[in-house]
Amino acid sequence: MIKSGTYIRRVESSSHSEFSVCAVIVTYHPSATMLENMTRVLPQVHGLVVVDNGSTAEELKALRAASQAHGFHLIENKENLGIAEALNQGVLWAKSEAYPWVILFDQDSKITDEFVSQMFRTWEAHPNRKRLCSIHPSYIDPDTGIAPEFKRSDDGSPVTSMTSGALMPTWTFDKIGYFSSEYFIDLVDAEYSLRIRAAGYLIADSRNAALLHSAGHPAKSSILGFSFQPSHHNAIRRYYISRNRVVVYRKYLWKFPGWVFHSMSQSLRETIKCFIAEQDRPRKFRNFLLGTWDGLTGRMGKREDL
Repeated sequence: MIKSGTYIRRVESSSHSEFSVCAVIVTYHPSATMLENMTRVLPQVHGLVVVDNGSTAEELKALRAASQAHGFHLIENKENLGIAEALNQGVLWAKSEAYPWVILFDQDSKITDEFVSQMFRTWEAHPNRKRLCSIHPSYIDPDTGIAPEFKRSDDGSPVTSMTSGALMPTWTFDKIGYFSSEYFIDLVDAEYSLRIRAAGYLIADSRNAALLHSAGHPAKSSILGFSFQPSHHNAIRRYYISRNRVVVYRKYLWKFPGWVFHSMSQSLRETIKCFIAEQDRPRKFRNFLLGTWDGLTGRMGKREDL
């Protein structure tokens, strides 16, 4: 359920073109560098809405000043409502302003030159645009230069992809629905990608549009001569990761068994790395078990005792 409504202003007519795009950025305790990243998005889009998820008074002061200086719309949530709910708020605002397109970003993603233009070129070149709900960029880790691997479907597109950087026509949300707020954070993007595909629609990715994005806080570790790179998500995230994985696997196992088993294998390796080399392992292990149990029993939403 969309929890905020006071910021919605319905627009009866609009001067937007069919390619007008509104960027949606979700913030949570943003740094000065993250604010600078946001301003780099503005020259490539026609509008920007920033949804803040419960930042401090000082952080909000900086956001308000940036909003005044650069002319973007700011939605302030008094508490952290989760990434899914915040994205829904931003999309609703863009739709109320009659934008036909949205492009979604995490606060720490860095846009590259001609990013939005390259994304639209991918859409224009697609042979089945009427069924195309979401276009995703190529993701590059800014520290390692490595691009994450995604399991691909028969048409060569990723079965699932990240939310950050996704270019989407706003009719997608009329056909597919909004992001699942009960997930709060983690696997929101995977669940939505699978929901798109389950409804008979498509996603695609651009090989030319690159987004600098890091998942977690990866750092190299070495044990007995073997080098690997744990994600170093914090203990709270470890709960939502484990819970939402179970929920997604149960929901889509029979429709997308290949993706589910592939993701299970990746998840097992990632979890083992966490428990071997990361800090705060007892708490993370406790939250992993708690998340797995809640996923099996159907407890969703935000959990406070983590």
